[in-house]
Amino acid sequence: MNEKLKKKLQQLSTLVELSSLINSTLNTLEIKKHAIDAATSLLDAEAGSLLLIDQHTGELFFEVALGEKGEELKEIRLKKGEGIAGWVAEKEEPLIIHNVRSDHRFCRSVDEKSTFITRDLICVPLKSKEKVIGVLQVINKKHDFFDEEDKEALIALANQVAIAIENANLYQEVKEAFYCTAMALAEAIEKRDPYTGGHTKRVMDYSVAIGKAMGLSKRELENLELAAILHDVGKIGVKDDILLKRGRLSPEELEEMVRHTRYGAEILNHLRHLRDVTLGVKGHHERFDGRGYPDSLSGEEIPLIARIIAVADSFDAMTSDRPYRKAIDLERAFEELKNNMGTQFDRKVVEAFIRT
Repeated sequence: MNEKLKKKLQQLSTLVELSSLINSTLNTLEIKKHAIDAATSLLDAEAGSLLLIDQHTGELFFEVALGEKGEELKEIRLKKGEGIAGWVAEKEEPLIIHNVRSDHRFCRSVDEKSTFITRDLICVPLKSKEKVIGVLQVINKKHDFFDEEDKEALIALANQVAIAIENANLYQEVKEAFYCTAMALAEAIEKRDPYTGGHTKRVMDYSVAIGKAMGLSKRELENLELAAILHDVGKIGVKDDILLKRGRLSPEELEEMVRHTRYGAEILNHLRHLRDVTLGVKGHHERFDGRGYPDSLSGEEIPLIARIIAVADSFDAMTSDRPYRKAIDLERAFEELKNNMGTQFDRKVVEAFIRT
């Protein structure tokens, strides 16, 4: 009795710790990897796998598979009802099997593909809003045999994993919707000027390429991408007769045009979580020598995100046709960037762009 109680307390403690780890991220791939690590650790098992249901075909596929043969396992797809995992997904019932190879539901192709020998396993359904989205299974108990307490512990973990996956999917949907809205807004502004078609997308692509070459983190790259999409959002406040003027702008008109960086920052200031994005939008016309606008910042006073967009924006402007001049070729545009390193542009950013 004492041993059983000790095991139960240990599993509960491990479950709480691992559940916290699983719910500490909104990255679906990280959640799924944590789920396998948690399952094998919780049940003292040799291996584990997570299979999800393809919403189009209804087939089960290995979303996360362990070991050197993991990628090969991802080629295997099981119909609902096929194999032990397929049976669990179809019946929505957990299973403990102590002698897998004697079970008629066992699918030998998985072991053949992975060269892994399955002796025993527990497989439980993964449910989100009462709908089975996959199965979680652990394989080969290291000591002793899987029992009912192991099954209950894995079910509890599977419930946590399903909630974490659902939350991560919802977050991703909201994030994608926000990016699509931002892009739609940027494209709507572009429609005012037929000569800038595709400018936003190109600046975004150039900026992200530079950011990757400079080793920016995932979060920094996301902010950079969004700032590049929205870098000209402030032009919504510039009058058409100025924005679309084909000749040289008068000093008064130029003063109005340069306000678009402030307008953009004012628009985004309403979204507090976009502070870093706002800095990129506001500062993308600053110059490294301090002669830019709107705040005459210089050097590293200018946020890196803005220094990157400045290079990407200028490069696209040079290599695109305008009503008052033709585009220059890529080689000459890169020469222009190099000639203006240390004055208009940050040398490190230009060098990173040349490396891409």
